[in-house]
Amino acid sequence: MRLDLVTIVVAAYDPAIAFFLDVLGFELVEDSPSVMSAGGRAKRWVVVRPPGGGTGLLLAQADGERQLAGVGEQAAGRVGFFLWVDDFDAAYARMAGHGVVFEGSPRVEEYGRVVVFRDIAGNRWDLLGPA
Repeated sequence: MRLDLVTIVVAAYDPAIAFFLDVLGFELVEDSPSVMSAGGRAKRWVVVRPPGGGTGLLLAQADGERQLAGVGEQAAGRVGFFLWVDDFDAAYARMAGHGVVFEGSPRVEEYGRVVVFRDIAGNRWDLLGPA
């Protein structure tokens, strides 16, 4: 058994795909047309994953006011996602170069280096790496 996908609600597909691929270095696993939404809008099945596999993210474009209100609030303001990288400095530099919003400076904890950042939707993540 494994956890295969977690949904992140985004404002629009293409900017979210660009963020996860270009800024975080994820891979695009699938981008396929899907069934129409209840409101009659076209939907896509968009999956991104970190290189090497693991749990993927289903990027779901918000459909309607309720979902739009949830963009960036996946975990109600808490850090809800945790991205482990082997080369913390390289990942941090790449992300900073793309204008990622960090909350504070990287710090060392007993479990490694960490800094909180926000994704394109505004969700809070921990960027984690070895100490």
